[in-house]
Amino acid sequence: MIRELKRPRTFYERLFRLTAPIALQNLITFSLGLIDTFMVSRLSNEAMAAVTTANVPVFLLISIVFGVQSGVGILISQYWGKKDMENISRAMGVAAYLGVGIAVVIGVVLYRWPVAIMDLLSNNHDLSVLGAPYLRLIGFSYVFNMLSSIYVSAQRSVENSAFGMKLFGMSTVINTGMNYLLIFGKCGFPMLGVEGAAIATLLSRVAEFVVCLFCALRSRTMPLHLEAFFRPGWEMLRRFVKYSSPVLCNELLWGLGNSMLTVILGYTVNSVEYLAANAVMGNLNRLFLVVCFGLGAATAVMVGKAIGEGQSHREVLELSHTLLWVTILVGVVLAVFALALVPLLFQPVVFPLFKLYDETARIATALAVTGFASIPLHAYAITAVTGVLRSGGDVFCSAVLDIAPQWLAALPLTALFALVLGSSYWWVAAAIQAESLIKCPLCFLRIRRGKWIHDVTLPEGEK
Repeated sequence: MIRELKRPRTFYERLFRLTAPIALQNLITFSLGLIDTFMVSRLSNEAMAAVTTANVPVFLLISIVFGVQSGVGILISQYWGKKDMENISRAMGVAAYLGVGIAVVIGVVLYRWPVAIMDLLSNNHDLSVLGAPYLRLIGFSYVFNMLSSIYVSAQRSVENSAFGMKLFGMSTVINTGMNYLLIFGKCGFPMLGVEGAAIATLLSRVAEFVVCLFCALRSRTMPLHLEAFFRPGWEMLRRFVKYSSPVLCNELLWGLGNSMLTVILGYTVNSVEYLAANAVMGNLNRLFLVVCFGLGAATAVMVGKAIGEGQSHREVLELSHTLLWVTILVGVVLAVFALALVPLLFQPVVFPLFKLYDETARIATALAVTGFASIPLHAYAITAVTGVLRSGGDVFCSAVLDIAPQWLAALPLTALFALVLGSSYWWVAAAIQAESLIKCPLCFLRIRRGKWIHDVTLPEGEK
């Protein structure tokens, strides 16, 4: 480990410059989810559970956005290594066409059949009726979010990771302010409850898109070639489909798996308690993982650029090992810190703040302890899959390694303990974490073999 970590100071300065803005961007994004949850919780636990259930199909949309974002990032980071701006615009154009098309279709479905969709996700029809106004509107917000996320991914891939931080910081301010006005009916605005939360999110997404459009047309670092963007060509479409479709399917199935987890909890006897606890702890757990997501994204940029520049397999492999060790060490520090906060902050302060009492608080404690203890495993898995294997063009194997542990282990075990055996919430919480426990050794073996390194920008005959 010590040998792997021996790098010049400039290496870690570059890593920090890439990681810090991405981590702050993720912190802002996840904080928005926590703020939404907090504000809705002021209405009632039922309202919070309804929004949690409504966010199940929304999470699929988020997964698609992330999949398109990650997929196009594979191409852009390697084209950036070659300073090929025209093909960067082509890659963005293909991603925009496909991503927006998918988002529009899903948005229409959510708008047309919100109650029917939510009835599939829970055995509580009252929650479906309560959450339907939120679901009708929230889907269309991701049409705009898709376009802004593609542009943020492009900026990140050309090592301008601060752009996303600033953009989503602005979006969070708008969303939080509009939440306050529309959920609670302040300053003369109508009190719209959960529907107000959806309208606030939609308005903030539109603002994101407007800013991205303005910046894209004026950027000098990454000038947008409009003809290449609007007419990317069949070759770029083929390349994008080849390397991005496995990533998109990966994120879609992974998001579906997370949604299935919520569905499982929604069918338990004490579904309201489980859903409320999971809504709070899911957001809090992600807050502690923002640094890990930042390291994963920074790893993708650095490894992708190294491959695009033509560095040797040995150099790319050594770079990856260093970044993975850094991720593990950061994960351990975060886990110790988070676990210490459970009795010091979460149980006496945070849980009451979100109206988590009695059984709901006990479930939240189990989710917190097991989730925080697993942070080093999550950290390694995030960087290995999204940072190393994907940026190396090993999209099929990375997808299998990311999806299989979730669907073949975590979900069946959770369903077994929660629905069949009726086990305690500690067993249910532990089953949820089985995914990373299995995923980590599998990723380690794949990376160690070194067969994942591919230059995705080369013509087929040159690979």
